[in-house]
Amino acid sequence: MTETALLRIGIMTAGLLLIAAIFLFGRPKKKAQGRRLDDQAPAAGKDARREPVLAGEGPAAGEADGAAASAEAAEQGDPALEGTEAAAGSDLGKRTTQDFDKIVSLFVAARAGETLRGEDIVVAAEKTGLVFGHMNVFHRLVEGHPERGPIFSMASIIKPGSFDMATIRELETPAIAFFLTLPAPLTALDAWEKMLPTVQRMGELLDGVVLDDGRNALGRQRIAHIRDELRAYDRQHQAPPLTKPPRW
Repeated sequence: MTETALLRIGIMTAGLLLIAAIFLFGRPKKKAQGRRLDDQAPAAGKDARREPVLAGEGPAAGEADGAAASAEAAEQGDPALEGTEAAAGSDLGKRTTQDFDKIVSLFVAARAGETLRGEDIVVAAEKTGLVFGHMNVFHRLVEGHPERGPIFSMASIIKPGSFDMATIRELETPAIAFFLTLPAPLTALDAWEKMLPTVQRMGELLDGVVLDDGRNALGRQRIAHIRDELRAYDRQHQAPPLTKPPRW
């Protein structure tokens, strides 16, 4: 196995640990490890988009308290930050359980020589229906039932993963990550059908490239494969049919 292959495996493993640390255990003060995406991953499928060469990691989010940071941003009246008043301690978008058995992730990466700007990310998130909440990251919630927790969430790939609204104008990141953690408030396939168009639209708004969990450009073949996996997941997790009592 080549050194490059070992490095890719290490990055993917670290990504799973990042997901668990940031989103499931609710400890914003514990800094998860950010990881640089591979520079030249192979494209997937004939319809694959151009793979970006990612820039270096941008500055980490500030250490200010989440509540104070969000309140300060709101008081400044910046239209780009409207709707982002939720503090780090907010339960909006918090999972109802820490138990999970599958994670599906996608990325929107900046193109070669560019980065994604914090203000642009916030505006794009609001346009695609994401809300700012628990852990100072963005979530897609079940319409009318926010108490059910996030369908999926979005964070920066640079540590600590959160978005500090007090310093959002200074934030530059090579990519943002979207995580669908199962079980979710919806079936796995329905949750995916909510996440995929959101990620694709975010890519358009940010002029970025959508990547799969292997850091390859997301193509039709990979999308179809993920859908098949999630259909199988839903079948495995359906409640067993009730057995009819024997007739005597």
